Amino acid sequence: MAEVGRAAVRDPGELLPGGFWEAVAVWLEKPQVANKRLCGVRLEARRRAALPRVSPRGRRPNAGPEQEEPGAAGRGPRPPEGGPGRGPEESRHRRQQGEGPGEAAAAPLLVEGPGQPDKAGAGEGDFSAWDLDSLWDDFSRSLAGGSHELLAFLTGARAGSQPVAPSELDVVLRTVIPKTSPLCPLAAPRREVVVQDVLHGTVTFLPLEEDDKGSVKVETNNVYQIRLGQSKEEWFISILIFCPERWHSDGTVYPKPAWLGEELLARLARWSVGSKKSGFKSTLSLISIIEYSKTYQALKEKHKDMVKVWPEVTDPEKFVYEDVAIAAYLLVLWEEERAELGLTAKQSFVDLGCGNGLLVHILSTEGHPGRGIDVRRRKIWDVYGPQTCLEEGAITPSDETLFPDVDWVIGNHSDELTPWIPVIAARSNYSCRFFVLPCCFFDFVGKYARRQSRKTQYREYLDFVTEVGLACGFHVQEDCLRIPSTKRARSSTAGSPQRILISFPETVCLIGKRRTYPPTGEALMDEQRTRFINSRQGCPVSPPGREPPHPPPRAAVARAGRPHGRQALDAGAAEEGAEARAAGLWLSGFHPREKAERVRNCAALPRDFVDQVVLQVGHLLLDAERPCAGSAPSGSLKAWNRGGSLSLADVASELDGETLRRLKRECGGLQTLLKNNHQVFEVRSGRVHLRDWREERLRKQRQPEAKRRLLSEAFKTRLCWFLSHHPDGCALPSDCCPFAHGPEELRPAQTPGRKQVP
Repeated sequence: MAEVGRAAVRDPGELLPGGFWEAVAVWLEKPQVANKRLCGVRLEARRRAALPRVSPRGRRPNAGPEQEEPGAAGRGPRPPEGGPGRGPEESRHRRQQGEGPGEAAAAPLLVEGPGQPDKAGAGEGDFSAWDLDSLWDDFSRSLAGGSHELLAFLTGARAGSQPVAPSELDVVLRTVIPKTSPLCPLAAPRREVVVQDVLHGTVTFLPLEEDDKGSVKVETNNVYQIRLGQSKEEWFISILIFCPERWHSDGTVYPKPAWLGEELLARLARWSVGSKKSGFKSTLSLISIIEYSKTYQALKEKHKDMVKVWPEVTDPEKFVYEDVAIAAYLLVLWEEERAELGLTAKQSFVDLGCGNGLLVHILSTEGHPGRGIDVRRRKIWDVYGPQTCLEEGAITPSDETLFPDVDWVIGNHSDELTPWIPVIAARSNYSCRFFVLPCCFFDFVGKYARRQSRKTQYREYLDFVTEVGLACGFHVQEDCLRIPSTKRARSSTAGSPQRILISFPETVCLIGKRRTYPPTGEALMDEQRTRFINSRQGCPVSPPGREPPHPPPRAAVARAGRPHGRQALDAGAAEEGAEARAAGLWLSGFHPREKAERVRNCAALPRDFVDQVVLQVGHLLLDAERPCAGSAPSGSLKAWNRGGSLSLADVASELDGETLRRLKRECGGLQTLLKNNHQVFEVRSGRVHLRDWREERLRKQRQPEAKRRLLSEAFKTRLCWFLSHHPDGCALPSDCCPFAHGPEELRPAQTPGRKQVP
């Protein structure tokens, strides 16, 4: 036994040992967060168990490093009742791809399985045949019979110590699923038994192997353990390997010991004192992770060229790979649904607010009949071809926006339509299902207003959409998708932004597959839907095809005489409700997005207005502080007034009310306008500075060649602001300034063309 790493953990917030078990839960449920070569895990089964009493007899000397007082690490709260992954959805059984026989460990511990897996398909194994109770009982007997070293390792007992009293264990059977890729298409899942000993603060990972006869053995080569200890009021986490001389690293499920002792240990230490429960389910908890990984890789390879021909101004990497991931999830979900219901025909769908339509295109090319509808046509639609059905039109929830001929209604970042997706699916037909991926926070009419400060806005909005689904009569399920999103990472060498793909696990989808009521209860349920929708706005709209209810007493009084105050509001609401019913609308006040997307990043503001604000803010910064000559950058011979710095709030307080109101209508307001004028201002940590282009020139020398080439294309294409408006003029001579010192230096701006596939 060898310790491959130990990390001291500072715990000023007294989060340990509870925080340690939260960190262990992350590694147990979501190892892909730390090991990027994994796709995820599936928790197969769970049980409470106990080990036989440890006896010093038969233990080899110096079995391991001296340990601290047993039980010190275990003091504190037990992991949450039920534990990670406990529940019908996580422990449901499916047929999955199995693993091939691996290298046999020396003197393996044999446990006879309850039955031989079905060998009908190559590499397929029936995971549901695994009886964890029988497996653990046989394994425990084999430990007591002769494997004293492994038994001592499991209990964390030190050599020569007194027998340790057995404690209650939490035993989990999990399947670890590596990523598949074109370079490694045959990566096989591996099964492990994870033994959590809360009293002694240990978590042991026991790899399992199955021979041709169906017998199961623990592969002692790759047994490792995570321990929490305490010594002299200091907590520490350590990782130990049972047989370091026989450790076999496959580069995926079992990395090198150095990775365990450095990367994994550092993450566990950080998670232990800094992790909080996310409040979200495990990633891909409702579908087969193996099938998802296969499908995602196949679709990614099939549609990778879409990035090269993307005609929109949006980021192609973000949108292409995001829609590929969503399509992979839906394809696996629908395939499992067909197998469950015994269907052969592929499900039909409609995607409301389909945007670029790529999700519709992918699902259609995979044989699912469907269409997408969006208020605005995109350029990319012309690339897909006639087999992809995309329609331009506004969706207003009403009797006219029902889809009785589709199986699924999809809302993928559907903005103002998001809470209406369950309603439209419920009223389209009894067998219609829905899939919604909430993003922006909208209510039935207008923006969603927060009501609970103890939850994040995202969590609260997900609960609201779930509540809508329940009110519509659906059993609503929640799952986390593995959406690859683009983030900007800063290079450690050149200092330039570099775009990378990362996985954002808390992208949550809500699914309504089954109803809570029989078909005969549709009329009563629709009345419930209508009452719920009206309760969000207080607008008395009747269910479709029914007579309006009698007006409330206050509204009736308002109609009888001259309405005023609250009565006038009720009368107005009743009048709007009557107009909505006449038009077949489900709620008055709903407005779909405008067909022409309005630019709100201050770029469409009049040039004279922008110039006025820039000049005013520039004078404010110059008057804020008059630095002495020594304020010039090192090596500069000229004292140039760099001005002072002001907070955004201070700048806003100096602007007149009309200017602020005009800026408030733009996204980002004043800050966006100042950042857009990159030549003049620099905004850092909420403070505004005049940009000193002498420093920018030094930064330019450290930038990569590609960035310098882009800057050279913009050289002298705009007039220098400082030359005209700064009291000291420009800080740089004309030949060094990237901006034109006079109209004679101006060059025409170059518009780079988009690269096309040859």
